[in-house]
Amino acid sequence: MAQEIKKSNTTGAMMDPLSDMRMEMDRLVDAMLGRGLARPFSALGSRPAASMPNMDIKETHEALIVTAELPGMDENDISVTVRDGVLTLKGEKKSEHDETTDDVHVSERTYGAFTRSFRLPDTIDDNKIVAAFDKGVLTINLPKGDTAKPEKKIPIGRT
Repeated sequence: MAQEIKKSNTTGAMMDPLSDMRMEMDRLVDAMLGRGLARPFSALGSRPAASMPNMDIKETHEALIVTAELPGMDENDISVTVRDGVLTLKGEKKSEHDETTDDVHVSERTYGAFTRSFRLPDTIDDNKIVAAFDKGVLTINLPKGDTAKPEKKIPIGRT
């Protein structure tokens, strides 16, 4: 009969080493894929981390369509910019809730900021990009232009 091996984590609770390894692998994969900040608490478990929005990018013959889920935010909390072929989304969520009754006082504050940037293909027409926000979902329509920007050959000289 196999004996289960356990160890103590930083909080003193007993942990299965396979669970520790799984959590570490999840953390590494999330960090590589840019999802590491999507967890509600940092790896240390002591500080809230900034939330990263869930995003989808869809390509059609006419455009790229980017959607971002931003629940609890409104359009004034969000910035969408394009500079040098890079689309950048920035947002900040702030929320406060205070409630006082006879015996209870509740005060909750949540906040977080995010920034996501994407290099756009050369075929995107920067002048026709439009964004819309409805029910917590941001949709950015990035129309394709007629042709890609031409390749520029750079001559190599001697120094």
